[in-house]
Formats: sequence, C-alpha cells, structure tokens
Amino acid sequence: MVKFKSTFFLLALLITVPVFSQSDEEIIREFYKQSLTNGKSFDWLNYLSNQIGSRLSGSLGAEKAVDWGKEELEKLGLDNVWLQPVMVPKWVRGAKEYAFIESEPGKTTTVNICALGGSVETPALGIKANVVEVHNFEELEALGKDKIEGKIVFYNRPMQADLIQTHEAYGGCVNQRYMGAVEAAKYGAAAVIVRSMNLRLDDLPHTGAMTYNDLPVEQRIPSAAISTNDAELLSTMLELDKNVKFYFKQSCKQLKDVQSYNVIGEITGSEFPNEYMVVGGHLDSWDLGDGSHDDGAGIVQSMEVLRLIKESGIKPKHSIRVILFMNEENGLRGGEKYAEEAEQKGEKHVFALESDSGGFTPRGFSFDCDDANFNMALSWEPLFKPYLIHYFEKGGSGADIGPLKNDNIVLAGLRPDSQRYFDYHHASNDTFDAINKRELELGAATMTSLMYLFDKYGVK
Repeated sequence: MVKFKSTFFLLALLITVPVFSQSDEEIIREFYKQSLTNGKSFDWLNYLSNQIGSRLSGSLGAEKAVDWGKEELEKLGLDNVWLQPVMVPKWVRGAKEYAFIESEPGKTTTVNICALGGSVETPALGIKANVVEVHNFEELEALGKDKIEGKIVFYNRPMQADLIQTHEAYGGCVNQRYMGAVEAAKYGAAAVIVRSMNLRLDDLPHTGAMTYNDLPVEQRIPSAAISTNDAELLSTMLELDKNVKFYFKQSCKQLKDVQSYNVIGEITGSEFPNEYMVVGGHLDSWDLGDGSHDDGAGIVQSMEVLRLIKESGIKPKHSIRVILFMNEENGLRGGEKYAEEAEQKGEKHVFALESDSGGFTPRGFSFDCDDANFNMALSWEPLFKPYLIHYFEKGGSGADIGPLKNDNIVLAGLRPDSQRYFDYHHASNDTFDAINKRELELGAATMTSLMYLFDKYGVK
C-alpha cells in the first residue's frame, strides 16, 4: 500500500512539474498553440452570431444570449457561474426606414438610412423638409433659429482619414451623432440626419446611440444615420440647389426598461481568492447585423481566456472572472452595475482587461494605470514580439471596465488592427462572414498571455 501511494505521488509530480517549471515563453507559446489548433472561440462565435443573431438590450436575442453564455461557462467547469441582474433600456426599431431626396416635385432619389438608437419615430406619414448642411455645432449656432427652424439638419462631418488611429477619428466626429438632436432642437429643427461613422464610402448606414438628455418628450426630434455614399450625394445636390428636400420615415420606439443580466464565471484564486482580475466584453449588440465584431469577438475571446488557463493546468493566484456585460451599446448599465455591486461588497479588483475593438489581428494593448505597472508591462514586450505584438501604450481600456477605475487597479484594452473596424461598426455587414478565424484566435491567446503575466507577477 505504501509503495502504491509513493508511485501515485511520483506520477502526480511528473504530471504537475512541467506546468510549473515551464518558462513564461513556453507557457505563452502553449496558449497560442492551443488557441490556434484547439480553440473554442470561433465555434462559440459561429453559434452566437448565426443561431442567436443580433442582441440589442431588452430583445429576445439578448435574452437567448444570456442563457447561452451561462450554459457555455458552466460547461467549462469553472468554480462559480452566475447571472447578475441589471435593468436595461428597451428600444425597438420597428419597420425598415425609408428615405429619398426630392430635387423637384415628383423627382426623387432613394437613399439608405437607419434610425439612431434611442431616437423617436417620425409622424406616421414621415417628414419632408428642406435641408441645412453643417459640419459642427459652431456652424449650427452661427446659422441660428431663422435659418434652421422647420428644416432637417444634415450633419456631414467625415471621420478624419489621415488619422492612423481610427478610434481617434471616430472620437473626433461621433458627437454629431450622439448630441446632434439636442443641439438642432435648440433652433427648432424638424429632424436630424447624420453622416455614418465610417471611413469607407459605401451604401450602408451605421446606427449607434444618441441622446435627448433632459429634453421634454414633445421637443424630441427624429434622428437617423445616412450612408456615406448618400451623404456625399446629398451634399453635392445641396451645392447645386439649396431647395432640395429630404423625406424619411421611421417607426422606432423607446419602451419601458426590462430586466436582463451580466453573465459571470470565475476561477477562484489559489493565493489571493479575494483579489479579482476581470476579462470581458459586451454581450449586447446593435440590431442591424449579428454583432460578430462588436462585440461577439470580445465575448468569445474573453471566455477563451479562462478556458485556456484552466486547460493549461495553471492554478491562478488571483480569482479570475470573465464577464459578459449587458447593455454597453445604449446605456452601459451592465458595466456600471458590476462596479456598483463590487464596491458594495468591498471586492478588491486589481486588474481588468476588455476586448471591444473587433476580432481583427491583435497588435497589443493600451493601459490605463500608473507608471510602475506600465513599466512592468513594457518589460514583457519581448514575450509578445514573436507573435508580432508590439503596441504597448498608455491610453483607454474599455467602456465596460471603466467604472472599476481607481488608483489601485490596472485597466487594459486589447488593441487589434483598427483599419477595417469602422467598415463594420454598427452596420448590417457586422456578420460572422466578416470574421477571420485565425485573427480571432490570435487575439484570444494574446489576452490570455497578458492575464497570465499579471496574475503571476501581481500588480504593483
């Protein structure tokens, strides 16, 4: 019996020693190997996108996605899996929108539009009015009420094409989409049309969130996005004739808030079970496509982080949670709820990583942290260089993990190549066929590697 126990102990030692005696380079190499040859992220995304589809907060698709996420995390054999209730807005698009430019009575050109998320509907017969083209709120103010009242304001500021960081280009013009209706309503505008946030010229309108702030309901005006090709057309026609009219009809509605959930799975830490490291993305998506890049990719990559760590045999020091956040797109309720409850419970979060920039080739990470932790991350660059990961910069992390920010946490965001991201962002072509399997899997392995390193070496 003693001999049997000794033999068993030696076998167990032989099994476990390779895992813990491996260098960081070897462990990271294995993460990439397993993700690329035995990964689950692509199959998960295939199901999420093609069997469930779009997942706008409050929709049936979002409800199905919550059930799917919980079931898949339970299959991984994590220590804990649970749903965190959160109230979310319920906005519905209704029938497909319709629009045309009228150059003269009876002579019209149909154009491509979509309602912006949160917008009110047009009257049942639609809206037709003259158009005022502006590029910013300053131009709007300069025109004043006399030239705007009763007209449709057309915001036509393109994303800045010479900015290599495309998220910077997006940030430079997205205020016209988000705040455009509020600003135009001040001057009595009848409605708002906004150039789609897209660097490419195409026929696809891109939706996205807009707000009315505290504007009374009776003063709220319909807001829609127009495709970049049609924005160019409308602008050209206005140059030739300021009297052209624009017509559009949409039937969207804002309904009462409904209950949804963040989906959370956890591996309990072996040394610091009460210190939490988080990885996640947002489970909700807009309704025009199936949200494969925004943010189905981030969801399945985050799930894969815990799967790869668990399959490797590594016992993390800290408790690691994957969070499938609900309602990033039109409210951020999931991220805010998680941070609120974490604070109420006195939970100590030391690291959080988010993927919400599409499933494209990973280039590196941006870090929101102090210099000591950033310099530690910089020291790991040689470990990532074999995988062509070179981008380690200070910057933003992610919307859903942002509410966790304090002086003691490191926030990080995966930074894939962003040049194609806004071709798909919030549009009907954000579908599974736009996903490259290898790029998706490289991103999952890259995230796993960073999580492993921060868990092993801790936060300074």
